[in-house]
Amino acid sequence: MQLAQLNDFLVDKVDDMKAEDIKTIDVQGKSSITDFMIICTGTSKRHVASIADHLAKESKVAGLTPLAISGDDEWVVVDMGSTIVHVMQEEQRNLYQLEKLWG
Repeated sequence: MQLAQLNDFLVDKVDDMKAEDIKTIDVQGKSSITDFMIICTGTSKRHVASIADHLAKESKVAGLTPLAISGDDEWVVVDMGSTIVHVMQEEQRNLYQLEKLWG
């Protein structure tokens, strides 16, 4: 799967679960660990966990295995290699402001 297709797939899967404020950030040349970050917001701890779980399951169905899934119910990171997906509650997203840091 090409990088643009992967990002579209990942955005589609978090959107399936009604993630809010989905942003894709190009960090090529800024980060040595990934090329893109997708950041989205879940409305509760359960919602954050559900979004990350759905993304992981649908990725596996599509033949894409996440390299790692880590975090807690307030911020879960799904590492897909060339793209890392951050699923955050609004409080964490406002506190860490990843868009500002990497944008």
